[in-house]
Amino acid sequence: MAERKVIYSDTFVKCYKSLPKNIKRKVIKQIDLLLSDPHSPSLQVHRIHGTKGIWELYVDKKYRITFERSGDTYFFRVVGTHDILKKEEKRKI
Repeated sequence: MAERKVIYSDTFVKCYKSLPKNIKRKVIKQIDLLLSDPHSPSLQVHRIHGTKGIWELYVDKKYRITFERSGDTYFFRVVGTHDILKKEEKRKI
């Protein structure tokens, strides 16, 4: 299996730093799972409605990560509560 490359946006890093410690651990766990098994049902990965190529995965019931994927490269856009999805739908980048 090819090595996967990970890129974190400045926004992702800023949001991650403000998360509670227990959520930070869950974020790392879910990213590791995504990189090892992107089809794991517990991630609940799906494309954000109305966007082209922006995906989300569940950290838990409240927190989400949005990302893009190109080949073996993952670009993590933002992490936060479910409200981040509303912002992503508006940006549609």
